[in-house]
Amino acid sequence: MVDWNLAVATATRLVRPGPEVSRDEARAVVAELRRHAKASEEHVRGFTRMVSEEDADTPVLVVDRPGWVRANVAGFRELLKPLLDKMEERRGTSAGGAVLGAVGGKVTGVELGMLLSFLSSRVLGQYETFAPATRDLPAGNGGGRLLLVAPNIVHVERELDVDPHDFRLWVSLHEETHRTQFTAVPWLRDHLQGEIQSFLGETDVDPMTVLERVREAAQTLAGGRPEGEEDDGGRSLVELVQTPAQREILGRLTAVMSLLEGHADYVMDGVGPQVVPTVGEIREKFQQRRAKGASRLDLALRKLLGLDAKLRQYRDGERFVRAVVDEVGMDGFNRVWTSPNTLPTKTEIAKPADWIARVHRKTES
Repeated sequence: MVDWNLAVATATRLVRPGPEVSRDEARAVVAELRRHAKASEEHVRGFTRMVSEEDADTPVLVVDRPGWVRANVAGFRELLKPLLDKMEERRGTSAGGAVLGAVGGKVTGVELGMLLSFLSSRVLGQYETFAPATRDLPAGNGGGRLLLVAPNIVHVERELDVDPHDFRLWVSLHEETHRTQFTAVPWLRDHLQGEIQSFLGETDVDPMTVLERVREAAQTLAGGRPEGEEDDGGRSLVELVQTPAQREILGRLTAVMSLLEGHADYVMDGVGPQVVPTVGEIREKFQQRRAKGASRLDLALRKLLGLDAKLRQYRDGERFVRAVVDEVGMDGFNRVWTSPNTLPTKTEIAKPADWIARVHRKTES
């Protein structure tokens, strides 16, 4: 269904060149990011009071854009295998199977490569939760690695005109928070993987429907749609394939991702004033950059891939964490990591008081 090697080759060929740096400058950036990643461990653990209950041996990899592509293809390949196996079975029995078979894995590989080339210049860092170890890309026990994309970090710090040393530490704090979340909460990885696999398992994969979604996606990027057809509001590809069961699962996944992203933003800003002198300037400029209008193609792709929803997750999740910590303190907030039952629901993310009442069993006096 997917030619993964072709996806890597396509993305690597199409990826935009990074900012101009000398070889010595590149070495210095890599070395500094590694130092910041190490220092961030202590800062994050001290602020969050979260202690790893397992050997936190997940490696930190400072990569370029092609390196980010290779790492993510390995992760996608692992995570999507059940869905792709199901699509392969369906292809043989569906009326559209021959058409999809003609399109083939090579076309899918090219399309995936194009999307990855687009994303590879935008990601500053990433904790790969489900990453399998490969020959060139090590991973921790059970998977997992932290990626810092050096050329993208340099590009953004120059674009924002902020202190590069402070910005690099600020980014490292955010990504280290994600690593801490998964190493300090042993059940979190399996829970999240289970939810994702349930979502994929509920997918009613019809080959002709897939082709139709590709057509709609192309029209979204081209800015057109059939005459007389109303705009669907710019739904993402994930939303287009939802079943009722998937909508329930996606609601839970959205809540978890909002929590994780918002918690990372909260920690990044909470630790920042102690160790990042210019954190106020960085945050203000970075928020302006997030909100600033992008090109028409960028906006279309963000909507198509659901990246707009990710930006909302940062905002909603950070507000939830801040409200809970303000009310019950950091230790009270950390009850969120007790079990899947103490994770906030999608409704509770928007109404932190409801989560506090449920988990802390508060009653009116």
